[in-house]
Amino acid sequence: MSEQRRGSRRRRRAPRWLDHLVTPTPTRIALGVFTLLIGVFTALLALPVATASGQRTSLVDAVFTAVSAFTVTGLVTVETGSHWSTFGLVVIMVAMKVGGLGLLTIASLLSLSVMHRLGLAQRVITAQETRTERLAEVGGVLRIIVITSTAFEIATFAALTPYMVITDHGIGESLFLGLFYAISAFNNAGFVPEMAGTAQYLGDPFFSIPIGLAVLAGSLGFPVILVVVKRLRSPRSWSLHAKLTLTTTALLLGIGWIGYLVMEWSNPATLGGHDVGTKVLAAAFTSVMPRSGGFATIEVGAMTGESRLLTDLLMFIGGGSGSTSGGIKVTTFALLMLSIWAEMRGNPDVEAFGRRIPHGVIRQAIGVLVLSATVVFAATFLLLQMTPFTLDQTLFEALSAYGTVGLSTGITEHLPAEAKVVIIACMYVGRLGPMTLGAALALRSRVKMVHLPQERPIVG
Repeated sequence: MSEQRRGSRRRRRAPRWLDHLVTPTPTRIALGVFTLLIGVFTALLALPVATASGQRTSLVDAVFTAVSAFTVTGLVTVETGSHWSTFGLVVIMVAMKVGGLGLLTIASLLSLSVMHRLGLAQRVITAQETRTERLAEVGGVLRIIVITSTAFEIATFAALTPYMVITDHGIGESLFLGLFYAISAFNNAGFVPEMAGTAQYLGDPFFSIPIGLAVLAGSLGFPVILVVVKRLRSPRSWSLHAKLTLTTTALLLGIGWIGYLVMEWSNPATLGGHDVGTKVLAAAFTSVMPRSGGFATIEVGAMTGESRLLTDLLMFIGGGSGSTSGGIKVTTFALLMLSIWAEMRGNPDVEAFGRRIPHGVIRQAIGVLVLSATVVFAATFLLLQMTPFTLDQTLFEALSAYGTVGLSTGITEHLPAEAKVVIIACMYVGRLGPMTLGAALALRSRVKMVHLPQERPIVG
């Protein structure tokens, strides 16, 4: 009888692969909570009170907006300033703030404030989300995140609100717009609460400079900010990650600034009819936005093909690791370029700033590049199948969604429901990162005890 019971228990046991799949890990917990919060914000945006007209928003548009806000992307299928009520805009604002900081970061902050300490599990989860190198630094990173994000948002709010009052907005409206823009900018969300959009601020330094600085700060990443704050007076002691991020970001900003200035200088649909000061400032503002900012004072659809191609590249690269921006990240791009340079010179080691970079990190960078390119290719292919739009338009839309940028050639509102689902999936994967998502879904990790004989194939 006991044998029969043991046999039935063995038969009722769940399959091994299912045990691996449901085993909780920090990454899977993050994935589950991330999805749950999107559902909450979707439900709030689907309420009649969330719209200016009092009518319910369609489910696909509510999901699209919730995902776009929580992944701090900024793509919209309905006009933000006119469709949503004050309640709806507040929901979007909260989603941007929570999505930008990271839900698990906020949970750890609450635990730290209540219990004055973090457990090991919380440290592991938060370290993974904030890209902290050492578990002992998690508490410090959390404090820097709060101080930095709050400081930049308050500074941006303080800079924009008086300007909004001067430009014929009411006091209450100016306060709300200043707060909304501050949160949207630092978190690289790109949502615009005004019906007139941001084209009205073309070449306006009182809008462009605060917004541009907030977007740039948010795109650097909290690990970089932590290092800079701690060692402000000794740049030589900054981490390799901080040096690579700052150097590559400056280089890409310079390339973008000069590129947009040259390619749009005589374009009558964008900068052609404006003075030199407006052109210079507008080009600088535009070069910052592909980090993941998503604000546009120049109409993207009116840009030259060369400018859109440059924007494609910058959106795919994105911002810093552990930041509010998307893309493959500037450090990944830098590592790939350094690897190519080392190969061209015949150097067996990849080196930067007096440090040798492990081969495992280069493999990881290649993996991020290939997986990201695969996601963008698949999304573009599906959009071409589902819509009448051109390759240029669909590729731009897919890159903007995956890079959580929010720039668009103007086709987002005209996408059919099935194409909106593709963009939703692209934003979701882009915010989590293909490597993180793959790790969350992986059934198990393997440790190789036996290595096969080595043989080198022909490359090239």
